[in-house]
Amino acid sequence: MKIVEKTAKTVDEAVELALKELGAAKEEVEIEVLEEPSKGILGLIKVKQARVKVVLKEGPSQKASNLLKQIFKSLELDVDIKTTENEKSLLVDLKGHDLGILIGRRGETLDALQYLVNLSVNKNQETRKKIIIDIEGYRNRREKTLQKLALKLADKARQRGRNVVLEPMSSQERRIIHTALQGRDDIYTFSEGEEPYRKIIISPKK
Repeated sequence: MKIVEKTAKTVDEAVELALKELGAAKEEVEIEVLEEPSKGILGLIKVKQARVKVVLKEGPSQKASNLLKQIFKSLELDVDIKTTENEKSLLVDLKGHDLGILIGRRGETLDALQYLVNLSVNKNQETRKKIIIDIEGYRNRREKTLQKLALKLADKARQRGRNVVLEPMSSQERRIIHTALQGRDDIYTFSEGEEPYRKIIISPKK
């Protein structure tokens, strides 16, 4: 969080000086007037300048980065954090050495980290922003693996004429399976069970 205090003849001038130093627009900051300006009287009372405190608000990108830095510091991990933000979502790409610990088994640790950051950044916000955390292209590689698996198991279900039950997956990974097979007219998919043990069933059409 960046905080700047400035003095000037008027409150507006002091605020402008602070905004210039922060490189921010007025809507991106919180302004507190510490002292109102006053005029001297006949040279007996000195002129008092306006003094303001301007605080730069943390946006989703900054909040996510700060939280992740704290986590990585406690884990003694050296991680480079790059963020790409648009109106609806924030992509956080992590790079570094030996980051497998942050991915975990089938991405479970990465999903948990993403869930935690989403909760923290969107807390008390009127508009929620979807935050996706990736590590050196892992999610893209995992998506391709799941798409290949879906096609292979769909063929298996059709050939054997009976259901194929996949292991429990996150909602994000189940969506990849459903999407990969939604164009097939020889099988259909559905999910059953409760989180976090919800799984996909691939069933041949009779």
